[in-house]
Amino acid sequence: MPGVGKTLIIIGIIIAVIGLFVSFGPRVPYLGKLPGDIYVKRDNFVFYFPLATSIIVSLVLTLLLYLFFRR
Repeated sequence: MPGVGKTLIIIGIIIAVIGLFVSFGPRVPYLGKLPGDIYVKRDNFVFYFPLATSIIVSLVLTLLLYLFFRR
């Protein structure tokens, strides 16, 4: 079970990064308000799907994880 410690450390780092993103996410300008985000507002209904924001966050996280785990 030598890999359990390393796995727990990685999970802890991921949780810390998610916590930082949740804490500082609203302060990042234009995050969640990009042109590709879908926003529909009707009388009693609001639908919001951050498509462009999700793609950009995914690309940034992919790049960071690639650089972190590169051997």
